[in-house]
Amino acid sequence: MPPPLKSSPPFVESRREKAFAPPKLCAPLFQLVSREFRQRSGAADHEACANYGLTYRQRQLVVLVAKGLTNKEIAASLNLSEFTVKNHIRRILKQVDAQTRYEAVDVIRASGFLSTS
Repeated sequence: MPPPLKSSPPFVESRREKAFAPPKLCAPLFQLVSREFRQRSGAADHEACANYGLTYRQRQLVVLVAKGLTNKEIAASLNLSEFTVKNHIRRILKQVDAQTRYEAVDVIRASGFLSTS
């Protein structure tokens, strides 16, 4: 029979009992954490691309195309084949109704996904 699990040290338990946040701090703290989570999770980017229905991978490709990378460089950086990159780009062009990859970047940038810098 395995030995019983040890309980938390007394100082941890005493800190748990005393841990609290004043009510005036809870709402602003929650808003700050929520905003940070949305930025890090890409939720804002997802909303900007929702009109076009771009997948997470397609959004990754758009960022790399905007940086001026070639299909071969994109494939190497995302560990994909060049054929897969070409397929993704072809689908992106169709979804945003663009003729060239750079036109697609401009259209997506206008939606608010990519920064203008």
